[in-house]
Amino acid sequence: MPKKRLLVVVDMQNDFIDGALGTEEAREIVPKVKARIELAVGEGETVVYTRDTHEENYLNTQEGKNLPIPHCIRGTRGREIADGLYRDGSPIFDKNAFGSPALAEYAEQNAFDSVELIGVCTDICVISNALLLKAFCPEAEISVRAGCCAGVTPESHAAALSAMKACQIRVLA
Repeated sequence: MPKKRLLVVVDMQNDFIDGALGTEEAREIVPKVKARIELAVGEGETVVYTRDTHEENYLNTQEGKNLPIPHCIRGTRGREIADGLYRDGSPIFDKNAFGSPALAEYAEQNAFDSVELIGVCTDICVISNALLLKAFCPEAEISVRAGCCAGVTPESHAAALSAMKACQIRVLA
């Protein structure tokens, strides 16, 4: 029986690429992320997306007080998944926190054998979702593809990869 594989595309939204919190590293991974999504679709993997989602009152939230840069506000271009990355009909998990318990529950309920994460930010939302997936799906192989991820800084990206590796999350080239 073929293995059930899940590809999670984390927060590949305009605000994290070329918007309010965009970085050169995030812009650089877009073609790699697109190629990985296309490969996954071609190989019959399930592809899902997370989408950071905040409301107009963002600056009054705990996150907004620590990171006072409005981003991914519902109804704005910044919240949209970057052009060319979304596959019609794929599930999207909107989240108002770094990790998505709904995504972890989805992976658990669908009994995926492996889950791979790509996207941004390695050191915030990628690691948060990877750890949730590891907790909800302890027997699934959880991995992160380093070349299809970008952190807030190259240093924090590397630190997050090391932390995930220590938690038995496989780091792929």
